[in-house]
Amino acid sequence: MKAYRYKNNSNGIKYKRKIGTIPHKGQTARMAGAILLSCTVLLFPPKVPGKNVITFAKNKETTPAAVSGTESAIQGQRTEDVLPEVIKNLTAVCTTEKTEPAINEKNEEKITKEEEERDDASGEGVGGNKPELILSAPSVILMEAGSGQVIYEKNSEEIRKPASITKIMTLLLTFEALEKGKIHLQDQVVTSAYAKSMGGSQVFLEEGEVQTVDTLIKCIAVASGNDAAVAIAEHIAGSEEAFVAMMNEKAAHLHMEHTRFEDCCGLTDSDGHVTTAKDVAIMSRELITKYPQIYDYTKIWMEEITHETSKGVSQFTLSSTNKLLRRYEYATGLKTGSTSAAKFCLSATARKNGIDLIAVIMAAPDSKGRVQDAMKLLNYGFSVCQVYHDDNKDSLVPITVSGGVKDHASLEYEEGFYYMDITGADLSKVKKTFDLPESVEAPVRKGDVAGYAVYMLEDKTIGKTKILFDENVEEAGIRDYIKKITFCYLL
Repeated sequence: MKAYRYKNNSNGIKYKRKIGTIPHKGQTARMAGAILLSCTVLLFPPKVPGKNVITFAKNKETTPAAVSGTESAIQGQRTEDVLPEVIKNLTAVCTTEKTEPAINEKNEEKITKEEEERDDASGEGVGGNKPELILSAPSVILMEAGSGQVIYEKNSEEIRKPASITKIMTLLLTFEALEKGKIHLQDQVVTSAYAKSMGGSQVFLEEGEVQTVDTLIKCIAVASGNDAAVAIAEHIAGSEEAFVAMMNEKAAHLHMEHTRFEDCCGLTDSDGHVTTAKDVAIMSRELITKYPQIYDYTKIWMEEITHETSKGVSQFTLSSTNKLLRRYEYATGLKTGSTSAAKFCLSATARKNGIDLIAVIMAAPDSKGRVQDAMKLLNYGFSVCQVYHDDNKDSLVPITVSGGVKDHASLEYEEGFYYMDITGADLSKVKKTFDLPESVEAPVRKGDVAGYAVYMLEDKTIGKTKILFDENVEEAGIRDYIKKITFCYLL
């Protein structure tokens, strides 16, 4: 069996080096037998008249080749009558199969494309030995959305200007306001003079123009409209300044430690308006996992909206700034951004085989580079990721309650269980066990933790989910005990 080591030569071409041959079981057994036979003859030689001991001169090696006599000087009378057959057999055994020479430059073989793809698919470079992907951007991160696990990163906490990917937070707060009922999709939003004055990417809203919240979300998510972002910020918070305060509060809540917003659209080049690739991934994950309906907007390539102003009615075509949608079949979003100071940024989301990934690219040198970097990261992520998911929809056996008005309390899972693996483990071997007491004392309260569903893989705990009481059970009083005794008596 051949063993290889991989490296790159000075030209950047990937090579594999033969390290040697690992003997198989049959060959090992034959070699051991021959060596044992040789040692027996040496330790217990047949007696020869005049000479009872066979001695060897000192060797530089103690390998089978040395024992064969190639570098040994056998001294002593009639040794040629004792050892020739042993040496012959030993040499034959050790050379039965062709062995590989020790590692040297002449043993290098250029790896074929098929071999490289096979090696990459096997999971090499995952975990502690991540591959050094060739990327144009100085700061990137790749995250699995379900678990939040980071798969790959490079300078992910380096402070960078976000440009229009700032709008991810604007969209997050918009969907939160919708969820709370503070605003509604069909609300009519009036464009202010300040919103109209926004430069950069825009959808050319006029002062006094009315658009619905639904349309403004499209304008932000598809065409990256700065005017639309300010209009919706004013609708939610009353002013952009108040909305930016909400953005920073939310960033702190999400532990986006290196992020500070100064506007709601990213148009500013202020040194105080900053973030990191990691923080962008965090807010992107919050948006797509809590509000997956965002994909209804971010997957739009082109769509028309209607401008109704004092000048009349006109159509305007929204065209997506995210070219990944057309170049990558698994792309689902999310947001692009670029200014002269921020360069080219992208928070890319994609889904394949039920796995959602987030690739954040910061400060790529050009638009093409950010798309290529995102594709490389996403392809790598999908090649190593696998997911185990348990919805936890099965029924749980009620738990016994001692001293309560009821003898049992129903249980429920707090949530489903989600586990992402990049080690190549066999997830079909995941086992689910329960850590619950046989009984509990009353009173119990709905929502309190009763125990845990524990998930094991190869005798290791990979995670757990809380099991909660699904009802209240009060402590029993004298009347309750009398009722129980009477009920039992009547039965």
